Amino acid sequence: MEVYLVGGAVRDRLLGLPVHERDWVVVGARPEDLERQGYVSVGKEFPVFLHPETKEEHALARMERKVAPGYRGFTTQFSPDVTLEEDLKRRDLTINAIAEKPSGELIDPYGGQRDLQARVLRHVSEAFVEDPVRILRLARFAARFADLGFKVADETMSLMKHMVASGEVNALVPERVWQETERALGESRPDAFFQTLRDCGALAVIFPEIDALYGVPQPPKWHPEVDTGVHVMLVVRYAAKIGAPTSVRFAALTHDLGKALTPQEILPSHRGHEEAGVPLVEALSERLRVPNGFRELAVLAARHHAVVHRAAELRPETMLKLFEKTDAFRRPERFNELLLVCESDARGRTGLENNPYPQAAYLRRARDAAAVIQLSEEDRAGLKGAEIGEKIRALRLAAVTAVKKEFAGKLAG
Repeated sequence: MEVYLVGGAVRDRLLGLPVHERDWVVVGARPEDLERQGYVSVGKEFPVFLHPETKEEHALARMERKVAPGYRGFTTQFSPDVTLEEDLKRRDLTINAIAEKPSGELIDPYGGQRDLQARVLRHVSEAFVEDPVRILRLARFAARFADLGFKVADETMSLMKHMVASGEVNALVPERVWQETERALGESRPDAFFQTLRDCGALAVIFPEIDALYGVPQPPKWHPEVDTGVHVMLVVRYAAKIGAPTSVRFAALTHDLGKALTPQEILPSHRGHEEAGVPLVEALSERLRVPNGFRELAVLAARHHAVVHRAAELRPETMLKLFEKTDAFRRPERFNELLLVCESDARGRTGLENNPYPQAAYLRRARDAAAVIQLSEEDRAGLKGAEIGEKIRALRLAAVTAVKKEFAGKLAG
């Protein structure tokens, strides 16, 4: 029995990155061999065991064979006769197909070290085309390593285009698409995930609502980048740059979906795109089974981002209605996330990345001032039912009005 460190731990160490978890492959063993040594079986589809002390995952070397469409259409073969090279060959990318002996010696039969040095994402074998999830995984690695200069190998991009043309991508199940998308949104360059999918044609299949934004013009005065698809990628990139939560990045991705529905005759204006985008956000979220928290924030961002941008122009009454519609008093954290989406939208524009966005501080201050309003016993005297709510609302309106006066002159531009 031989044990090798494999995958991301080897790759990240060679890149000089922190190693957060380690995976191992075991060659020349049977399940009962590991169980006798105290390993705990946790694998459902193939033999994976937890080390009795470190609790790190150890998988028996295995090979896979395609027997049906989709990412589930595989049979797995494992036995003591499966070699390390055969196990590494089934992996997706060469940079993930490097193994390390306990002595530190590297086993690299498919050129992973070469591709790490060249900053290339390349498939290990033609078997790449058998699993559509590999397109999503490669795109996610593009998002993770874009800042290091990694690019997709031309021959790998050709394979991905073939997979899209053959309909293999249509076999992806919603749960797996969302799983990879959520992970990609958490990377340093989530825009590279979607750009990679667009480059191979998969974006139109998996995210047609986003693909439809490319080629849709916007007013150059407000959007020097003009193209709506380009703008949305800049917004997502900015949200990642400031370390915004993944939910904010998803809302940034979907906030402008309504612009794809703008009638040709009014372009490049997009009157009404906010409300038009809400059904698209809901449909995308339903199709991919996006968690409710992500969906709710995305709907709020689609519907209200333009109002937030115009904060300086809002009457106190309109501002209070915004707080009520977004449930800002009961959900202040989510309202703050909405403001992060809007800030990313304002700064996700070519040449405007460093422009101030005082609207966020202004609306937070006004919301906080209104949220602390409470009625004393004296204030409640003689009030019944709805009258109490009306009194609280009147006091909140006065608090928002005071903040507006406080910020007068600070919101120019």
